[in-house]
Amino acid sequence: MKLAFDKKTVRKALSAHSAIGLVCCALLYLICATGTAIVLYEEWQRFEQPNAPEMASIEPAAVQRGIENVLADESDGPTTTHLFVHLPTEALPRTTITTDTQALHIDAGGTIVVPEENAWAEFLLALHYRLNLPATYGMTLVGAFGAMIVALSVSGILAHPRVFRDAFRLRARRGDDVATVDWHNRLAVWTLPFALAISLTGAMIGLFYVTGGGMAITAYGGDSEAAIAPIFGEEAAADPAPAPVADAVPALAHMAREFPDVVPYYVILHDPGTVGQHVQIVGEHPQRLIFGEYYAFGPQGEFHGTAGMADGTIGQQLAASTYNLHFGNYGGLPVKIAYIVFGLALTVVVATGTFIWLNKRARQGQPAPRLRAMWWGFVIGAPAGLLATLAARIAFGNSTDFVPLFWAVVGLSLCLSLFVRHRERDLARTGESTLAPAE
Repeated sequence: MKLAFDKKTVRKALSAHSAIGLVCCALLYLICATGTAIVLYEEWQRFEQPNAPEMASIEPAAVQRGIENVLADESDGPTTTHLFVHLPTEALPRTTITTDTQALHIDAGGTIVVPEENAWAEFLLALHYRLNLPATYGMTLVGAFGAMIVALSVSGILAHPRVFRDAFRLRARRGDDVATVDWHNRLAVWTLPFALAISLTGAMIGLFYVTGGGMAITAYGGDSEAAIAPIFGEEAAADPAPAPVADAVPALAHMAREFPDVVPYYVILHDPGTVGQHVQIVGEHPQRLIFGEYYAFGPQGEFHGTAGMADGTIGQQLAASTYNLHFGNYGGLPVKIAYIVFGLALTVVVATGTFIWLNKRARQGQPAPRLRAMWWGFVIGAPAGLLATLAARIAFGNSTDFVPLFWAVVGLSLCLSLFVRHRERDLARTGESTLAPAE
């Protein structure tokens, strides 16, 4: 059976189709832009709170005093199930203790100094990681866009067989359209290894909920913890009976004595103050791409083993390498600078790709001036929104609600772009009517 639609319906359908495509491009552009900014995640935290206590290292006894001080500070509130101690690192030389309800900076002696105030950096991370949506939906969507970048990169190379041969050829004098295409193709080639690495790891991280949930349902009877245990290790059995707080000092001493080449940067206390509590230390392995290895200890510092991130199966080591490879958390400042440069180039590739599509429509006699105006509005509005939220953080403090402010600035940019487009169209029509001969 043949379906018949009038031309008006077809035009509306095509407009809706184009608008949906523009939304996808906009989200992809936003993910690339925020991903570039989040490379400086630790630096943004130090910028937000420059007066927080900093130190190159901290003694194990001070770490234990800090743990006990924070738990004592929460004695009248709900019992925390996990306590995290961020130990000083080169990128972030601060000791911060985070519980289920708060995060506090401590000094080199273990005394609580000030609450952690890095709301803008966390907003930026959430915007990139999950587009400020609930974790399951947002991360899945971002992971799908990572897979989309892989497909775009491969299909772009296959569609342009001379793209490598013309890697340094620019034809800027042949018009704006040609220059846009050339810059798009050149930057795409120059950033191809980076784009594939970032998009593949981003897809793996973002689709974690889908793949992990599917594996839990099909192979582990819906038990998500059992599904990820072969990679990240098993949780110890819980026992809520009260007990003295676990001692992190012997665990840190064991690390220094038995694993001198490993650099501990996280102490995790599970179910503190209970019989079932246990300690994990996350240690960095220099010259390795993995984010670290989990070292498990009992409440008195008895060593129970490792999870296998450093020397386990190939799958474990690959999983442990995705985070650093995606966020550029290896190699220090030179690697971060390289990630920022390549990230900016990838963002330009996405932006110019949409302009190329709009230009092609115009050449085919199907111009889309509203979509072009909206795209300009978003390309300008997204970075403007980030700058506006950062300015609000400086002016109004850590409690600023960044999410509505960011999207309000983006929306305002879209409206202004459409207004300018309509204004230019009206002026063009007025000029035509003024110049038209009188009858």
